[in-house]
Amino acid sequence: MDSAALLSEKLTAIAGEGNVLEHESMSRHCSFRAGGEARFFVTVQDEEALFGLMKLIEEEALEWFLLGNGSNLLVSDRGYDGIILKLGKGFEYIDAEADTITAGPAALLSRIAAVAAEHSLGGMEFASGIPGSLGGALTMNAGAYGGEMKDIVSDVRIYFCGEGVCSVDNAGMEFGYRYSLLKKKRGIVLGSSLKLAHGDKQEILDKASELNRQRREKQPLEYPSAGSTFKRPQGHFAGKLISDAGCKGMSIGGACVSEKHAGFVINKGNATATDIYSLMCKVQKKVRQDFDVLLEPEVILLGAFDEDK
Repeated sequence: MDSAALLSEKLTAIAGEGNVLEHESMSRHCSFRAGGEARFFVTVQDEEALFGLMKLIEEEALEWFLLGNGSNLLVSDRGYDGIILKLGKGFEYIDAEADTITAGPAALLSRIAAVAAEHSLGGMEFASGIPGSLGGALTMNAGAYGGEMKDIVSDVRIYFCGEGVCSVDNAGMEFGYRYSLLKKKRGIVLGSSLKLAHGDKQEILDKASELNRQRREKQPLEYPSAGSTFKRPQGHFAGKLISDAGCKGMSIGGACVSEKHAGFVINKGNATATDIYSLMCKVQKKVRQDFDVLLEPEVILLGAFDEDK
């Protein structure tokens, strides 16, 4: 038995039959609808399986990546020669009690926000249209329309590689702009408690509805993308810099800088990951040339990409 077959057997023994795929196209799992294959794609259904898989990964020094909802990720066309872990049903729980919601890392922000509204809890309206999962949102301190995860997080339960399970409070999460402790210390969110505020249910629903209306009007939601492609540079807005640099409508292959919102690179028609990455590089170069501002990608790049296109 070769090493790949042996590893597949070990992964299946822990994750269970049907939960391990080989050579899985990541275009099926990322909102860009582009990208190459993952050597192994493992759906993790509960904590027991997760801890077993992490023990194997750490003992054998295997390369791995934790996939959230794939809404902020670009995987190279060359693929990823490692293990993609995707948290399954056992990590999608959402419970509301008093002014607190406790949720699993695979629960979608939009669903958590809906449950909050059902229980007349305000504070999550900003997240109702964000397409990511809770785990991903905590990792990057996701935010929109003046709200961020740091505003509502009480504590986070995390599995830290080589250490085990810890509970981290809001201050310990070190939240910053598109940043948290999980950006510097590798770990896996197991769950989080969110502290919200009691309010008028209809007002909460109306506010979420209005923010979603604004999102539909201003963002190119009709095309595959990963949301904002670049982080907001200090003292500037990425979309305005890109537009002022004359990059709106710029395209490479099937990738295009949105005419509706220049901060979005979209897949306008069968774009490859290389098309998207090349366009990102071209936009960065033009903005640097015109305004001496370096745009930092907000999108996570996974796999091998050429340095410059």
